[in-house]
Amino acid sequence: MRDADAVIVGAGAAGLSLAYRLCAPAAGGRPLRVVLVDAPPGPLTPQERTWCYWEAPGGAFDDALTASWERLRVHGPGGEATVGRPEPFRYKMLRSRDFEALVDTRLAGQDAVVRAEATVESVRDVSGGAEVRGRDAAGRPVTLRARWVFDSRPAGRLPPARTTLQQHFRGWFVRTRRPEFDPTTADLMDFRTPQPSHGLSFGYVLPLSDCAALVEYTEFSRRTVDTAVYERALRHYTGQVLRLGAFRVTAAEQGAIPMTDGRFPRRAGRAVFRIGTAGGATRPSTGYTFASVQRQTALIAAALLAGRPPVTPPPHTAWHRAMDAVLLRALDSGRVDGAEFFTGLFRTVPMERLLRFLDGRSRLWEDVTIGLRTPVLPMLRTVAELPLLPRRTAVR
Repeated sequence: MRDADAVIVGAGAAGLSLAYRLCAPAAGGRPLRVVLVDAPPGPLTPQERTWCYWEAPGGAFDDALTASWERLRVHGPGGEATVGRPEPFRYKMLRSRDFEALVDTRLAGQDAVVRAEATVESVRDVSGGAEVRGRDAAGRPVTLRARWVFDSRPAGRLPPARTTLQQHFRGWFVRTRRPEFDPTTADLMDFRTPQPSHGLSFGYVLPLSDCAALVEYTEFSRRTVDTAVYERALRHYTGQVLRLGAFRVTAAEQGAIPMTDGRFPRRAGRAVFRIGTAGGATRPSTGYTFASVQRQTALIAAALLAGRPPVTPPPHTAWHRAMDAVLLRALDSGRVDGAEFFTGLFRTVPMERLLRFLDGRSRLWEDVTIGLRTPVLPMLRTVAELPLLPRRTAVR
């Protein structure tokens, strides 16, 4: 049994980010007592992950970055390339192990935030706060009580939605014998991949040097596919599209990110809050999560350190969520061609403006100008249709 001011369940991007921000002294100079709970090594331990986001140089996590790029490129289905330098932004790549090491370094030497291992079985409100129950690696019961609990575990079911897609992918970390990559330029979307019958697909290349890169195959569709399908797609992309010479695969990563217009509950009780993807931080139209997690956890930490209840606004505005709902429905219905849609936006909209839009930081007049560069009639038809569509629950 341990009492704390706050318990953070899960040491993924959201849990680590919140712990990182709660190391500062609280109002009155007393540091908060915080416990960060992660599952013991085993089947619940997530594989290493890659998080990407864009921001100006000098960010809080720059020392832990694997790489960053000043130029971004998008290839259309016919091979035409749009290249931009979205100043002041750089596209940044952060590996989960490096981020965890950075957070652990910040936590070392202070007692305000401590880490614990337990398989969490329940989180519930109790008198005066909330209670977390679980078991440690030896199977012994663990009970933690706190004024507030922040739960980042993914829910078993996604919220009811009019449209639910998955952004699912597999990536190879490759090393070539000869220089094959431009380390200054990341390929954000390469639509020279064969397009599926439903949804869209694209390649994604993040060079780490002239002979090393993360190469991914990604789909937006209703269902994920078997690993063998991703492997065939990656062999085609590296061999027939990128035309890489001899290379070896040094590591692989695979995952799926929900893209849904469902409303994620940010609260699971009087003293229990959802954070990260579980709290709606994932941008529905793109799958990007890391930047909004930083905004979400910064607001929570600011409230806690000031002695206020940590009730935070939604990670994305109602206006941006509405636009995302229209785009998801237009893609899911086939009313717009996904490859042509995204290629057209990057070709006609200044890249730094488009990145602000994709990150949910654009202004209304920018959103309107971007909207006018989309297929207007199909999008308007989708706007009129959305209120008539029922929300259905989809299995995660």
